[in-house]
Amino acid sequence: MTVYIDPPSWPGHGRLWSHLVSDVSYDELHAFAAALDVPRRAFERDHYDIPARRYADAVAAGAVEVSSREVVRLLRRAGLRRPKGLVRRGLMVPGRDS
Repeated sequence: MTVYIDPPSWPGHGRLWSHLVSDVSYDELHAFAAALDVPRRAFERDHYDIPARRYADAVAAGAVEVSSREVVRLLRRAGLRRPKGLVRRGLMVPGRDS
């Protein structure tokens, strides 16, 4: 089981965030996040948003540190990338297309 995390460099809600992804399955990603006590509401389309204060926890639990570009590349290669526009236009249905 391998999950990946990018550096906390994405601003939002007054803090910085990382993206936690799997290159295998959403099930693997959800299991890893649950083990870290990350709430399911932190899941957005194809990744979990992880606040900077939890970055070290994710790495200590086994998340592999990669660049933000690498996160996108891994998702695309695995066929797990869900671009924002496709979900919004109804071309992908969350839950059905996972």
